[in-house]
Amino acid sequence: MMLICSVVGARPNFMKMAPVVEEILKRRIPHLFVHTGQHYDDNMSRVFFDELGMPKPDIDLGVGSDTQTRQTASVMVAFEGVCRERRPDLILVGGDVNSTMAVSLVAAKEGIRLGHVEAGLRSFDREMPEEINRVVTDHLSDYLFTTEESGEANLLKEGIAPERIHFVGNCMVDTLKKHEAVAIARAPWSSLGLRPREYALLTLHRPSNVDSAEALSALMASIRRVSSRIPVIFPVHPRTRARLESLGSSEAGDVRLCEPLPYLTFLGLMARARLVLTDSGGIQEETTALGVPCVTLRRNTERPITVTHGTNRLATSAQEIEASVADVLAGNWPAGRGVPLWDGRASVRIVEIITGESTSRREAGIAVTREGGR
Repeated sequence: MMLICSVVGARPNFMKMAPVVEEILKRRIPHLFVHTGQHYDDNMSRVFFDELGMPKPDIDLGVGSDTQTRQTASVMVAFEGVCRERRPDLILVGGDVNSTMAVSLVAAKEGIRLGHVEAGLRSFDREMPEEINRVVTDHLSDYLFTTEESGEANLLKEGIAPERIHFVGNCMVDTLKKHEAVAIARAPWSSLGLRPREYALLTLHRPSNVDSAEALSALMASIRRVSSRIPVIFPVHPRTRARLESLGSSEAGDVRLCEPLPYLTFLGLMARARLVLTDSGGIQEETTALGVPCVTLRRNTERPITVTHGTNRLATSAQEIEASVADVLAGNWPAGRGVPLWDGRASVRIVEIITGESTSRREAGIAVTREGGR
């Protein structure tokens, strides 16, 4: 049997790859599990393996944090050694972090087949490092597993051969559906003295929002005004905390900063939030799956289905952000509708395609538009 190598590197990868790894192991397929170490502290790495039931990595490359270029290079050098020693038949990567692109480049150089979980997403904004990572990874991949209908349209427009594209659904939703009940049962809001639907949840980490002192200061001023209407819980990404420490504000409000949260704690808080404010791609999908209003603090999204079918709205200016929050609090927000194939079985479809049990690029009855899926 072929040897499959699954690679994770950062927090979003764990939720995407956990159900795929579980399905591979369930079928007793030879498997090599590699962690690049891009995220390495407990709350952003180890605790995710524990809570998601993922096996301990066979290999931890331990690259740590660095500049984008140096981190990418470190992963490439370390992972090349793994490939030359173990010679996997197929490498699986997820998402759009630096580790994803680095591993993809090594796979191409070493002549090893590559599968990309969450392929085809495009913001059409090359200033986003993640966009570069997505495009490079997709064009090097032999299997492109898409999460929404726009993904195939984007890939076809870029000249990707249709037989390489497989519309399978969303692995993050697989993970969410498996753990949602347990996360809610823990009632994480109670330790904060809050009640369900009476708080907002905030995440920030995009360079466009946090690397400019002016942009971050303006954004936090708006968030503090929002927090005067509803308490805001803010688990702070390490790179965001460093930026915040240089800012001061005299504005009143109820923004509660805390360390990055374990997956189940965060999922429980998100599932029972009145609304979520974020610049994360994955959280746009999770809130759509949960039916929770989401205000995305960006001018674009690579996940358009969260706007057309889901509960997501884009907002960048203070006026847009605060108007969106007012709409949520007034009950003037779309409830969302079902997203095709977000049914908790994406990982099953992926493994069936890899093993040859399924050769169809589309699930029966699902017509994938080639005009953009918007």
